[in-house]
Amino acid sequence: MKTPRRKSGRGALVILALVLASSGALRIGSGLGAAMANATEDDPTTPLDCPVPPAALAEALVGRESYVREQELALEERMAALALADQAITKRLAELQSAEEALKNTLTIADGAAEKDLARLTAVYEAMRPTDAAALFQTMAPEFAAGFLGRMRPEIAAQVLAGMKPEKAYSISVLIAGRNATAPKT
Repeated sequence: MKTPRRKSGRGALVILALVLASSGALRIGSGLGAAMANATEDDPTTPLDCPVPPAALAEALVGRESYVREQELALEERMAALALADQAITKRLAELQSAEEALKNTLTIADGAAEKDLARLTAVYEAMRPTDAAALFQTMAPEFAAGFLGRMRPEIAAQVLAGMKPEKAYSISVLIAGRNATAPKT
């Protein structure tokens, strides 16, 4: 029984050799046009059957090769600089994403702690006698008092508001009623 043979990959080498050969031909051809344009007919060093003097052609080819080499070096330097910049940007982006994640975690913890504190304080106010709570709420800033009364159970909040002076109870009621007035409606 015969085992199948693997392809040796010679086709890829042939294609690569053809690409390199055509690249070299293009480089020579681009310098040749410039040399022909610079050549003069009265140059005694030019053989009769050659329209371009060999020295001018060689000089043009050397100049073209030097120019191409300079361009390649400049391009390599730019590519290296871009690679370094890309690495720095990638590193900085990773640092920013890490910092953002840490900040989100911190804010989540802080929000949770603040919510626990508000819930506990609201429960304390609800457990107070309504007349004592009303006296306390009477001294609070209306915005602050409205926040707690809005979180309380309605029957307890009503008892606290009933124990307050009418002007203060009214201002707190207006704040509670208007705090969601600008919320988008779906």
